[in-house]
Amino acid sequence: MKFKIGLIWRIVIAIALAVGLGYLAPMIGERFAELFTRFFATFNMLFGGFLNFIVPFIILSFITPGIAKLGKGSGKLLGLATVFAYASTIVAGILAYFAATTILPSYIHGLGETSIGTGKEAAASFFTIEMTPLMGVMTALILAFVLGIGMASIGSTTMLHLFEELNTIIEKVITVIIIPLLPIHIFGIFLNMTFTGEVAKVLSIFIFVFVMIIVLHLVMLTIQYTVAGAVSQRNPFRLMKIMAPAYFTAVGTQSSAATIPVTLRQAKQTGASAKVTDFTIPLFATIHLSGSTITLVSCSIGVMLMNGMPISFVSYLGFIFMLGITMIAAPGVPGGAVVAATGLLSTMLGFDESMVALMIALYMAQDSFGTATNVTGDGALAIVVDSFSKEATAK
Repeated sequence: MKFKIGLIWRIVIAIALAVGLGYLAPMIGERFAELFTRFFATFNMLFGGFLNFIVPFIILSFITPGIAKLGKGSGKLLGLATVFAYASTIVAGILAYFAATTILPSYIHGLGETSIGTGKEAAASFFTIEMTPLMGVMTALILAFVLGIGMASIGSTTMLHLFEELNTIIEKVITVIIIPLLPIHIFGIFLNMTFTGEVAKVLSIFIFVFVMIIVLHLVMLTIQYTVAGAVSQRNPFRLMKIMAPAYFTAVGTQSSAATIPVTLRQAKQTGASAKVTDFTIPLFATIHLSGSTITLVSCSIGVMLMNGMPISFVSYLGFIFMLGITMIAAPGVPGGAVVAATGLLSTMLGFDESMVALMIALYMAQDSFGTATNVTGDGALAIVVDSFSKEATAK
């Protein structure tokens, strides 16, 4: 049997190697350390440029067929499910914003100046290659909406198949190129941070943010199941216990799509009708990402505070609203949500390539827990939709 190291552990190994080699390289010689770091800085330049180039295609291939397929639902049930899923994602983002902006500043400022670029100057790449995207992120978003809504309204099958095939191609790019190379990219970023003497501060912030995010996930699940328990007149903690197998399955698979069979089975055991669960659980797997939103908002605030960037609720609210849409139909692969969100991080929050890389590293370190929160929350939403649909039928 072939042994395979999971992506999370590959990233952990990459960070550990970057820190270790970053401290050992100067012992061989400062010139060697600089050249070694510049080599991986060059790789990061190439990888970051390719990632920026592919982001508009990710948005088009994820969102367009996702919106088009929503038109195939059963009217009122589809509307209820979509509204509740989007509302849950937005609430999760707002919860994360207020928690992160309340807790993180005092901790990060207590560590002293942590802005990227302090101390020794970061190593530059040997050369630069411009990879200009074919369109901007916002252009891709608007085009995806226009095409997706248009395809849904006319019942297009030809264009839907075209975008589904584009989705398959881009998902292949993510799984075969981007995800495998992510650990090397993260290695290069942390090697450069070790070279500049900043890695200890960054790692301490990583650990703190990780713990805070896990707590926020549990808080969000408690809120979701309290609402589900109230509308269905069931014990929320019993409902959470029933859905626990879905949570632990998602921790292992890191994929909402791969966990659907377990989520569906457990959702039916909560008492929600088979008609509702059979329809909503697969739908929620692509449009409900409360756990991922908590992670993305919390991590992005942490990165912005590390860089001394201003943070305002108004600008973040727009980011949260767009995030809930951009992640629609993110692929069922580890890190799909953060890859889909990289365009928004750059255009709406002003992230540069090093900040995006830090963001990816932070996100990927706990991606499995965010996915587990997503799918476990799907069960709560299915109960809510079932309760509201029964009330509507009774009237």
